[in-house]
Amino acid sequence: MTRSLVTLGTLGLTATLLSACVAASGSHTAAPAKAAAAVAPAKLGDLTDFALMYTDGGKRAAKQMSVAEAADILKDFDVIFIGEQHRHPGNHIAQMALYRAIQERAPNTGLSLEHFERDVQGVIDDYLAGKIGETPMRDKARAWDNYPVSYRPMVEYAKERGLPVIAAEVPGSVVRCVGERGPEFLDTMKPEQRGWAAAKLNITDGAYKDKFLKFAAGDGSHGEDGAKDKPKGPGAAALRAYAAQVARDDTMAESIYLHLQKNPGRKMVHLNGSFHSESFLGTAERLQMRDPKLKIAVVNPINVKTGAALVVSADAAKTGTFVLLIAEGPESYISMDEIKASVAKQMDFRAKNKCEL
Repeated sequence: MTRSLVTLGTLGLTATLLSACVAASGSHTAAPAKAAAAVAPAKLGDLTDFALMYTDGGKRAAKQMSVAEAADILKDFDVIFIGEQHRHPGNHIAQMALYRAIQERAPNTGLSLEHFERDVQGVIDDYLAGKIGETPMRDKARAWDNYPVSYRPMVEYAKERGLPVIAAEVPGSVVRCVGERGPEFLDTMKPEQRGWAAAKLNITDGAYKDKFLKFAAGDGSHGEDGAKDKPKGPGAAALRAYAAQVARDDTMAESIYLHLQKNPGRKMVHLNGSFHSESFLGTAERLQMRDPKLKIAVVNPINVKTGAALVVSADAAKTGTFVLLIAEGPESYISMDEIKASVAKQMDFRAKNKCEL
């Protein structure tokens, strides 16, 4: 309910909101220091717990598995997308546990991140090579404020083993420009900047576009009298927002694809907001377009109430190779006034951050 209301009447803001990956972030802070349980839990006790349910994209009845059992399956895939609800403690603990277990079984498994943008790959490489310390790396690479507790464990794990870390995402400045000016903006970029975004954007009709536009529209008019007079189909702003979203998906997909092309035999674990890979759409779909032979797995997070039975619905089962059950966090907003204040803050941010490279 909250996500839909936040987007009500703010289509021009959609690209900015979705640049946070449209996963429900809440206000909790991840702390992946807790060791993953060797035995799958019967229920989730708190926000640091998680459960892995093997569904094979809805092709089989959900079966709960331990991290080790899940890794035995996932190690045979070329690319494993582990979706996240940003800042969710249990989600980030699960990511670390899975990456470790997969890499132990498939040692040549690198790490790819939505959380670093393409133009800072050199900074990440310098850090991995020991040429700079973590603090300058985080400053120069524009690391998210939750980097130390959410992503440091995985980056350090890769670094200690000489594995690559891919800064897969398109810069936020490019996302804003595409959202304001449309995909044609990419043709106006300077040659030295054009490589920050994918060479080709797949702005096509299909399930992902439908899903995005539905989200962007929120819950529609909420009974407004003028709803019947509104034009059918998405407006220009919505289509530009979709192009901005696709710029992110295609760039991450291309980043992974190009790395694998240069490094035969390597596998990759990629982390992104769940919207980018849920139901094998978004980035996962665009990677498959680039190489139909790749074997791609998706681990998709789904919220359940603490203490409730670990049940996966038929629809949820289709969202990933594994469904990652995590505890439902606190409500982000409990009143329309809070929602309006959040939207106003986002609108102010957008007004101060126009298209500029």
